[in-house]
Amino acid sequence: MEVQRIRALRGPNLWSRHTAIEAIVYCEEQEQVIDNLAEFEIQLRTLFPQLRLMRVNQMDEPISMALVLEHVVLGLQAQAGCPVTFSRTVKTKELGVYQVVVEYSEESVGRMAFNFGLELIQAAVNKLPFDLDAALKALSAVDEDVRLGPSTGSIVQSAVERNIPYRRLTQGSLVQFGWGSKQKRIQAAETSQTSAIAEAIAQDKELTKDLLHAAGVAVPMGKVVDNVEDAIQVANELGKLGNTVVIKPRDGNQGKGVAVNIQSESQVRDAFEVAQHYGSKIIVERYMPGQDFRMLVVGDKLIAAARRDPPHVNGDGVSTIKQLVDTLNLDPLRGDGHATPLTKIRLDDIAIATLAKQNYTVDSIPRVGERIVLRNNANLSTGGTATDVTEDVHPDLAASAVTAAKMVGLDICGVDVVCEAVYKSLEEQGGGVVEVNAAPGLRMHLNPSYGKAQPVGEAIVSLMFPPGENGRIPTVAVSGTNGKTTTVRLITHLIRGTGKRVGFTSTDGIYIENERVDTGDCSGPKSARNILMHPEVDAAVFETARGGILREGLGFDLCDVAVITNLGEGDHLGMGYIDTVDELALVKSVIVRNVPPTGMAVLNATDPAVAKMAKSCRGDVTFFGLNGHHPIISSHRAQGKRAIFRHQDNLHVVIGNQVLRKISLANIPLTEAGKIGFQVENVMASVAAAWALNISWELIEKGLSSFVSDVETAPGRFNLFTFNGATVIADYGHNPDAIRALVEATNSISAKRRFVVISGAGDRRDDDIRSQTKILGEAFDSVILYEDQCQRGRADGEVIALLREGLVGATKTKSIAEIRGEFLAIDTALNQLQPDDLCLILIDQVEESLQYLGELTQKNH
Repeated sequence: MEVQRIRALRGPNLWSRHTAIEAIVYCEEQEQVIDNLAEFEIQLRTLFPQLRLMRVNQMDEPISMALVLEHVVLGLQAQAGCPVTFSRTVKTKELGVYQVVVEYSEESVGRMAFNFGLELIQAAVNKLPFDLDAALKALSAVDEDVRLGPSTGSIVQSAVERNIPYRRLTQGSLVQFGWGSKQKRIQAAETSQTSAIAEAIAQDKELTKDLLHAAGVAVPMGKVVDNVEDAIQVANELGKLGNTVVIKPRDGNQGKGVAVNIQSESQVRDAFEVAQHYGSKIIVERYMPGQDFRMLVVGDKLIAAARRDPPHVNGDGVSTIKQLVDTLNLDPLRGDGHATPLTKIRLDDIAIATLAKQNYTVDSIPRVGERIVLRNNANLSTGGTATDVTEDVHPDLAASAVTAAKMVGLDICGVDVVCEAVYKSLEEQGGGVVEVNAAPGLRMHLNPSYGKAQPVGEAIVSLMFPPGENGRIPTVAVSGTNGKTTTVRLITHLIRGTGKRVGFTSTDGIYIENERVDTGDCSGPKSARNILMHPEVDAAVFETARGGILREGLGFDLCDVAVITNLGEGDHLGMGYIDTVDELALVKSVIVRNVPPTGMAVLNATDPAVAKMAKSCRGDVTFFGLNGHHPIISSHRAQGKRAIFRHQDNLHVVIGNQVLRKISLANIPLTEAGKIGFQVENVMASVAAAWALNISWELIEKGLSSFVSDVETAPGRFNLFTFNGATVIADYGHNPDAIRALVEATNSISAKRRFVVISGAGDRRDDDIRSQTKILGEAFDSVILYEDQCQRGRADGEVIALLREGLVGATKTKSIAEIRGEFLAIDTALNQLQPDDLCLILIDQVEESLQYLGELTQKNH
């Protein structure tokens, strides 16, 4: 078995809405039926006992090694704790070649699972050992390392439940919610609304204390010092008042370097030395007796509260403190990072020093029931535990926490309070706020050691997106064989008429508000994601090509409107295991399948493969077609649904039998008053999309009247020039269906003689290349063949030879010329033109050729 290629499908794709790894797998003849391999399955299940049943029933096709790989890869991820369920194996038309698709939750884990799967299968074939535990641990470790932590993950999950799209921007916790101008970002428990100044204030504990004191919030007295002698002096001053002290770094976090209940000079010196590891400025302040509480404030509300207890062990009269700690750390809820509800307890220098104050060492054996504190701070990151007390918080205490957050300026804030009980106000019990934290950890509220979890993720999402908002901008995806780019540009033009800033992608670039920000073929998912990241985009229109869908899936999870212009005979068939129009329809229909129930699919009713897609749409459907009496349109109207069709010289917009609007084709320049049939279809598709987006009819008609098919608005799409009194048309048509449409359109223009200049894309099938000139040979007097810049894998002269074969037996063509080079071919054609002639130039280098034509025709005026 050989894996020939692996791809990551990072969005909705041909197979499912899941992210997935797709592998092209080749199996030798004996591997195509594993029953041919003696004892293979027995050996495999010995190595991987958790492998699920591969035979569903006796009618299944024989199990291939590719199918085994599918099940093994899925099973390995599932056993490692990944939430994956989907997988599929499909036999291609190539003998022994299969497409294996397996869902992943983290791409790096999915890829690793494929590698382990191959190793496991090879071990089973060769009857060798395989360390399953080591593989699962490796997968689990990578998964834990790359997946979102509990704080960020809870926010993301809450956003998903609200139908808010998200995208992870880094391998860390930086996540974007929403699209375009409605986007917001988070990093852990910080949002794009979190003030950097507020964060700086929270880091400066002395300044924070001054601000809270000014606001009337109870805080402990103390001073900032930078040497140990000053620390001793401040401690002595506070001691005269009968207080013990707390020593901590001024700019610390997560309880690092904090020592509490310090009583003697030697303890001050020791604590000062530890605190200096985390900052040069040290705070010495009054120690507040009581319990440690964390209040979580989101916006202007107290969302959660938890009592934090320091890490400790309870003696059993037999075990040493080290043994007791080791036993606690075996709890599966405890881990080394933030991925688990609790953190393992460390017997580090701070813990040893804390034990020494109690006259213990790690080898001491505490009495039965004796509570031994291992650290004086209660942070979960150092092994502490948390008990939810949200429902017990006194209103005045909650108000103090909210005031503290507002005074510092944090939208999400962790307020640390020390007091005897949260059901009393701070003033009543002499407690106070000892610290205010930006980017507070959420673990203690999501998975408290005791008590119930609080919906903190939901609160943070609601802070960014109030109820009723989902961060989405209007999105339209356009696919099909021909007309995609023109339709994308016209829809963009119509949306822009509403005042929205529009970003769109096409085969010639990415555009933001008509300014091209990237060049080349940008009809894939990466370009779509770039549009959705742009902060100045209010609506997005995507040309969505088959290649991008097959290569990586969609660049978005849902689109409000999906437009399929046509499929016809198809294009690019024979590539990527897509050999028929029906298979191509499955690929193109991915955008239709990912229309939400509130969305709309706009489908060409006269194209059978497109019309069938209506069944896979979860939203509504608008059919369009040149013939209003087409059975699909008639049936759709009978159900009271939307349709657009041509009736004489107008477009009729209807719901059922009700005509909502009649739009005169004479007022739509793109169609040349209705003469260009394929442009009429593009207009109908665009109008249907604008209608689905609730754009007013007045704005739609205004937009249609101002959209022209020139080199600026729609480059390479039926661009008209005049040269020596002849009509010159430049178009990027490059498949039989496009050629037929162009022939029909040019036939509507009277001409004395007809010339055509054509090349062929080398990555098409031979018959597709021949078919183009076969069509042209029935309509043009003179054909000029040229070899384009990139032969796409063909030998020199091979494409021209195929084009010539298509002209054999042509009824109209009398003259055939072969030219090397696109510009020379253009010159050759133009030099033959006389007044009232017509010349169709099928360009390859769109921008360069249009510029060249523009210069030539301008000189000729």
